Amino acid sequence: MIFSISGVLALAVPALYFLKDPKERNSTFWALLAVALAGAVSWTMAQLSGQWRTSLSLAIWVTISATIISFIITSLIHRLAWRLTPLLMPYLALMGLWAMIWHAFPGHTIHEEGAISHWIVFHITVSVFTYALATIAAVAALSAFLVERALKQKRPTRLTRMLPSVIDSEFLLTRLLFTSEAILGLDILSGMGVSMMEKGQLLTADHKTLFSIAAFIAIAGLLFAQHQSGVRGKKATRVVLCAYLLLSLGFLGVKFVTDVLMA
Repeated sequence: MIFSISGVLALAVPALYFLKDPKERNSTFWALLAVALAGAVSWTMAQLSGQWRTSLSLAIWVTISATIISFIITSLIHRLAWRLTPLLMPYLALMGLWAMIWHAFPGHTIHEEGAISHWIVFHITVSVFTYALATIAAVAALSAFLVERALKQKRPTRLTRMLPSVIDSEFLLTRLLFTSEAILGLDILSGMGVSMMEKGQLLTADHKTLFSIAAFIAIAGLLFAQHQSGVRGKKATRVVLCAYLLLSLGFLGVKFVTDVLMA
């Protein structure tokens, strides 16, 4: 319990960096992100103990770790991505608290051998980083929506002043959506490979697959609409959050049903 609480607190720490309204990414910012990453990864590895389990709590912490890694890379590539920290890190801390609730349900250990195990590891890795990028994209969409609404209402808040501008958030969102779509496509293909090896079927009509395909179609539709008519604002935010909800239902929702409700 102490280890888990420490991991959650480590996630919330980077958001404190914005209490002084920083103007740039300095060594303090990167150090706080490193603390958050160390806390999440160390607790994740402690739960793994050399074995992969179907635990919902473990799945959440793996997702948190992958999201922080993806966010660090994104912040290095995109100049203003780091300003999403006040939204992203508290959300990850809430996910950590949610994981603590379901820690009492350990799930079961996966035992696979040979080529199938390599495919499963690859598929799981792709799935996790797909969801991680989708999380950052959803936060970027929410950021654009909050800043745009504050500008229209002429009521900027301390939070909206910390976030990137609408243009910067939408630029980052588009890049994240392209990347998420590509990795999600790879996720679906790798899932087809696992299904072919295990069941002899190219595509399994389970909940995870259906939700993933629906999210893929939603993101593809949004990218096409942006290219054709420049869809922005509330409509884009709704589509992104809808796609994120579909991925959440397919990734964490299915685990909640199978490892908690049906345990």
